[in-house]
Amino acid sequence: MNGTTDVLELLSSQHDEVDELIAQIEDSDDSDEKEELFRQLADKLAAHATIEEKIFYPSVMEDDTHEQLLESAEEHLQMKRILADMLALDADDEHFDAKLSVLKEEVRHHARDEEEGKLFPVVRKSFSKDELAALGNECLAMFEQLIDQEPRMNVPAETTQAASLDLAI
Repeated sequence: MNGTTDVLELLSSQHDEVDELIAQIEDSDDSDEKEELFRQLADKLAAHATIEEKIFYPSVMEDDTHEQLLESAEEHLQMKRILADMLALDADDEHFDAKLSVLKEEVRHHARDEEEGKLFPVVRKSFSKDELAALGNECLAMFEQLIDQEPRMNVPAETTQAASLDLAI
């Protein structure tokens, strides 16, 4: 793909990676392995939510996406609250797997039903290939910068209210 990344393909591939990590955690019986996989999952979810809230959502905010983007920010808040709870637990805590199940359902609904099912088709129609590629490159650059900084550590401080989606211009 000539060095550019379509933002919708990037976000969808990140959804796939998250689903895969959740499945690996569910399949693991080793608490150390589960904790390591969970750290990866929490970092990916935290970085993914950040690029959506800071770049993607404000960039695609239009009359026909406004309500859905506000709902998406609230869904991120729910996921961050579950993640914050899980970060405080050991993988062998009886509540860990229960919270993982709730997180999995929240992620599936948000990523697959809401974003990929409803939001992405609207965005695909409203933006040119070049605009989607530019947005993808910007999101990928921020994601790669964030992922090395243990973004999961910021999650507990982001559980009070949904992210503001104002364009940072």
